[in-house]
Amino acid sequence: MTVPEAKQAMEQFKMEAANEVGVSLKQGYNGDLTAKQAGSIGGQMVKKMVEDYENRMK
Repeated sequence: MTVPEAKQAMEQFKMEAANEVGVSLKQGYNGDLTAKQAGSIGGQMVKKMVEDYENRMK
């Protein structure tokens, strides 16, 4: 992270995305996630970022 203040916001964003796709995350290390679970969280985060960008373009 280039902006230290953004770390907490990104953690919250990740937790929200995980909740939306039905993956339980715990604070800290989540090495027990499958690649499919981790990918679904990342994919949801990207989807929400693209939607936000598109909405700002309107």
